[in-house]
This record gives sequence, C-alpha cells and structure tokens, in this order.
Amino acid sequence: MENAIQKQMLFLTGFMGSGKTHVGKKLATLLDMPFLDLDEDIVEKAGKSVHELFAQHGEAWFRLLERRALHDTLFIPPSIVATGGGAPCFFNNMDWMNTHGKTIFMDASLPVLVKRLWKGKEKRPLLKDLSEDQLEVSIQSRVSGRLPYYHQAHVHYPILDGEQNNVEGLLSLLSRADSL
Repeated sequence: MENAIQKQMLFLTGFMGSGKTHVGKKLATLLDMPFLDLDEDIVEKAGKSVHELFAQHGEAWFRLLERRALHDTLFIPPSIVATGGGAPCFFNNMDWMNTHGKTIFMDASLPVLVKRLWKGKEKRPLLKDLSEDQLEVSIQSRVSGRLPYYHQAHVHYPILDGEQNNVEGLLSLLSRADSL
C-alpha cells in the first residue's frame, strides 16, 4: 500500500559523510522507491568524475550541472535523491527542493563526520592531504557555512552516533512530519 511519503520526492541533504547515499539506498529499498545519487548522475552524464569536473571546468560549471541534474528530477517518478553536500547552498536549490518534495537534513555530529571522513579521505581530493586536526577544523568551518541552508529542510535528523540505525529512525521522523 502506497503511503504519502512514497508519493513525493525525498531530498537528502547534509555534509559529505553524513550518510545520504548509504541511508538513501536503504530507505529506497524499505519504501520500494527508486534511488538517485545526484553526484553519480552528474558523473554518468558528464563522463568525468566530480574531481575531474572541478579541476577541468571549475566549481561554477559543476554547480550548473548539479542544478540541471536536480531540476531533471521533475521528470522521474517520486524517488529518494541524495544530493551533494553543497547542492543546497547554490542558486535557489534549497527553495526548489522544498517546493518540489520533502527535504531531510542528515545532521551528522562533528565527531561522526571526522571519523567517517578520516577513514575515506583518500577518495576525497579536498581532504586527502589533511591531518586529522586539519580535517576537523575544515569540516567544522564548511559545515558552519552551510548550516543556514541545511536548516531550511523540512525534517532535521540528528546523527550523534555513527552506528545508530539511521533508516528506521528517519522513517519514523518522516511519518510524523507527514502526518502534521
């Protein structure tokens, strides 16, 4: 039986390492909805990695591709969409997502982000050369600049423990928010 959650786009926002893709895939399976990772969609369409797009064309070009990919979600069935960490912060993307679906801020705590991003920092060009202390300062600075955008989300899901069960807790929050 389809419920109200399954009839709308669900946009997962939050900083890199907050679990948008991981939780998004599990949530999509649980709700029997399609899943789309916006960064993966951009990479597939452009034929280049995000790192290559930034290096060859600059951030402004990447943000245009990102906005187009986001707006293209109008043409797909209701889905779970994991956005890039910066997507809500450019153009009017956060307002657009709030208008065209339900937005969820995956608010991972600083210790959770540091732990997750330290483990996978080699895959992230902006982080790979940072010490653990530098990584923490960098994350804290970037997150604080993005919070005004993230806080515009319909649903705020705090992640205080890297091992907490994000999918069931998030589904419970979504169900409550949807019944208001």
